[in-house]
Amino acid sequence: MLNRTRELGGIKVTYMLSYSMKLIDAICKSRGSTRDGTGVHDSIVNQLLTKIDGVESLNNVLLIGMTNRKDLLDEALLRPGRLEVQVEISLPDENGRFQILQIHTNKMKESSFLAPDVNLQELAARTKNYSGAELEGVVKSAVSYALNRQLSMDDLTKPVDEENIKRTMLLAEQVRVSKGSPIITCLLEGPSGSGKTAMAATVGIDSEFPYVKIISAESMIGLSESSKCAQIVKVFEDAYKSPLSIIILDDIERLLEYVAIGPRFSNLISQTLLVLLKRLPPKGKNVLVIGSTSEVAFLDSIGLCDAFSVTYHVPKLKAEDAGKVLKQLNVFSNDDVDAAAEALNDMPIKKLYMVVEMAAQGEQGGGAEAIYSGKEKIRISHFYDCLQDIVRY
Repeated sequence: MLNRTRELGGIKVTYMLSYSMKLIDAICKSRGSTRDGTGVHDSIVNQLLTKIDGVESLNNVLLIGMTNRKDLLDEALLRPGRLEVQVEISLPDENGRFQILQIHTNKMKESSFLAPDVNLQELAARTKNYSGAELEGVVKSAVSYALNRQLSMDDLTKPVDEENIKRTMLLAEQVRVSKGSPIITCLLEGPSGSGKTAMAATVGIDSEFPYVKIISAESMIGLSESSKCAQIVKVFEDAYKSPLSIIILDDIERLLEYVAIGPRFSNLISQTLLVLLKRLPPKGKNVLVIGSTSEVAFLDSIGLCDAFSVTYHVPKLKAEDAGKVLKQLNVFSNDDVDAAAEALNDMPIKKLYMVVEMAAQGEQGGGAEAIYSGKEKIRISHFYDCLQDIVRY
């Protein structure tokens, strides 16, 4: 615990601070909510309550606690005479976001590292519902991308002009203008590596909705079954605070802890998703939920497919589609594009990028940097060798 005391107008003010901003909920959770068997936690809460309104009154002392999980606090702590005044500090408005962006880019401006065409006022207008930490993350991500460009670490994951993306974008527009359908759910199903996650993320970015959130198994590693459910519910609750929201349920079978042997899965998480997918948002709030799966038969067997309004199949690339991707990448000569595309027929787009990346890295001469910049092209014979290695392993 970190205590600080300051004189304000003759009044002695004591602040209880924590660098994580979670001090109060860390020590004052509801009594009986923890099962450590020692009773130490409940004793701490009782001791604090005694200090606040015990026999000896605290004259000229203002006690301030901070938390972002008010729901976890012991109810006795919020009764009159204790921490009875609760002030909610909401997300920053546009002017507040502008000031936060100015703070985080101030040193960049002083060092002339900020391009003159960067309009912080426009960024503040486009980052609705962003917290201060998320705005800081935007600035850090921009710095990271700038460094990658300087180091010539090009990214091959360019958006593919797929018909499915067009249709899914229409759903985003439907959510934007809908009056009678506050929640629309879409399931993207297809083989692993077919680009379902990238497609959903592209829809989220291009929609420019104030709230876009991805729920993935990676973000829940180590959590218990009930904690995962609580985290999923929280994302939906946060989405209901925004007028337009997109929630992406990435690899639903992994969220459900699906194991083909049995099969085994988390019934608690599946029931949570079923309820949330059918639950109507508050009035004036529209939500688009995009799910992705490589195990559509399993989801259908537990009734989860029926919870989605529409289902789109995302197939492997045919030769024609692979040709479009290769032309966009511009890493083959015009004479070799068709041959390379034919060899990539019926291959997931993720594996296509991996083969091209391997071929570019292993090329002689200027290597990957020369190929990505257009100075050199991948030899078709070397590409075939790399493709054989991928197929073999």
